[in-house]
Amino acid sequence: MPAVRGDGMRGLAVFISDIRNCKSKEAEIKRINKELANIRSKFRGDRTLDGYQKKKYVCKLLFIFLLGHDIDFGHMEAVNLLSSNKYSEKQIGYLFISVLISANNELMKLIIQSIKNDLSSRNPIHVNLALQCIANIGSREMAETFGSEIPKLLVSGETIDVVKQSAALCLLRLFRTLPDIIPSGEWTSRIVHLLNDQHLGVVTAAVNLIDALVKKNSDEYKGCISLAVSRLSRIVTASYTDLQDYTYYFVPAPWLSMKLLRLLQNYPPPEDPGVRGRLTECLETILNKAQEPPKSKKVQHSNAKNAVLFEAISLIIHMDSEPNLLVRGCNQLGQFLQHRETNLRYLALESMCLLATSEFSHEAVKKHQETVVTALKTERDVSVRQRAVDLLYAMCDKTNAEEIVGEMLNYLETADYSIREEMVMKVAILAEKYASDYTWYVDVILNLIRIAGDYVSDEVWYRVIQIVINREDVQGYAAKTVFEALQAPACHENMVKVAAYILGEFGNLIAGDQRSSPFVQFNLLHSKYHLCAAQTRALLLTTYVKFINLFPEIRADIQNILKSDSNIRSSEVELQQRSMEYLQLSQIASTDVLDPAAVSGAALHPARQ
Repeated sequence: MPAVRGDGMRGLAVFISDIRNCKSKEAEIKRINKELANIRSKFRGDRTLDGYQKKKYVCKLLFIFLLGHDIDFGHMEAVNLLSSNKYSEKQIGYLFISVLISANNELMKLIIQSIKNDLSSRNPIHVNLALQCIANIGSREMAETFGSEIPKLLVSGETIDVVKQSAALCLLRLFRTLPDIIPSGEWTSRIVHLLNDQHLGVVTAAVNLIDALVKKNSDEYKGCISLAVSRLSRIVTASYTDLQDYTYYFVPAPWLSMKLLRLLQNYPPPEDPGVRGRLTECLETILNKAQEPPKSKKVQHSNAKNAVLFEAISLIIHMDSEPNLLVRGCNQLGQFLQHRETNLRYLALESMCLLATSEFSHEAVKKHQETVVTALKTERDVSVRQRAVDLLYAMCDKTNAEEIVGEMLNYLETADYSIREEMVMKVAILAEKYASDYTWYVDVILNLIRIAGDYVSDEVWYRVIQIVINREDVQGYAAKTVFEALQAPACHENMVKVAAYILGEFGNLIAGDQRSSPFVQFNLLHSKYHLCAAQTRALLLTTYVKFINLFPEIRADIQNILKSDSNIRSSEVELQQRSMEYLQLSQIASTDVLDPAAVSGAALHPARQ
């Protein structure tokens, strides 16, 4: 606590030094307990303690609390320090109260009275301490008590700038606790006009407050648009010498610029042509400055400049009405895709995802497809790789769908487990959305199952079955493809499910080939039977009874499977029931009962089986 030690409290400095020199936790606790006993005895027995001594002991209690120990006394002494006229004593009192006293403490009435006295003080330092304490506690009682006083303090012409800053931030804190405390009517205009204040510190604090108010009632505060644009224009066109006190590494007022740009994102593009033109000029200037050689090699300079740039691009994307700005923003972000800074690459990819959704900049984003694919393969940070996947998904259309889906499938084989499920869903959506040839769609989904079967949800493989059933031109190809997939040494269970449905419906389309004869199809499916879960085995039994109808020549083989002990006496009731019912059906039913339309109807709704 260097600021406190600088006040000359030697006892506090010695105590802190003793704590730091303790060799063990036990020694630290022993020293703290000794100090607590000493402070307690001083507060109880010594009625002649002056303000300095109270401040010193309260500081020690605060330090002990910050070390993680409970403090159950000293609160009254801290409240007494609030009535002191000395800044250091009042400061420590407010600090103790802000940190240790809860909103429902019995001393709160005394504290509120002391705060009222300080708010009406002519000493701006005391007023500031009171405002900071109100904001730190931020309780409903504080909002109800001071909610009407702080707006007056904020807009008063007699209030000095540093107090206005604190009042704006304090009012923001209370507004978040009790949104109804902000008065409307004439107060709206007066609060909005703080954006015109000559002191940039006041403007910076006011923007935070106005942004929160706009989110609650944008129509009431839409007068801030022109003022925000005007203030932004003055900052953007200023040199770093004009705003020397608020220039950060040669960037004029970067934090205020960002807040103003963010404030404008709460509204559509300005309707007034003059305001809109001025805003466009501001955004163009920011993009132009991004192209200029850096005025400093230090990372703080590039961080500040890029922070403003990214916020400007966010506003351009939000407006989505200036094709030139959108394309320029996209090109600027494209330069960051290969930047050595990981954060810049991440932010560039994230912003380009939004640009890809705009009709004006979609084509410009597609020009960076190769760079994004490279980032997907070579990027070390998994969060950046995930943003690259998002961007590929966003930039995909009919012209590049097959290429992007192919790249995503290739990457999926080595992708991080944390993003596989999301990638599988994205690939499935793109394949169905942009499939001009449904044989390609079937190949994509089966590849998904082969590469990342564990991450393929039921919805994905249900969908491929529905599409195959409803498109005659792809049924034979699908049957042939799943039959070949089943022959792989390691076949995922989801692949078995898809194959069971498709071969059960359309196995006859490939049965003319000796390599995929009915008996071969049945044996291939049944070779997976005992490796699957009960739900999949139940599905396979349904496929077998369909085979009886499609291929009467293998009826006996299938009946032997149905009446085997492993099925008839299975511990799974579902398997027992299906085996018994299908066996009886195969023995007594005629071909009319086993009509393909009747048996296959359930395939349109895979979940029902």
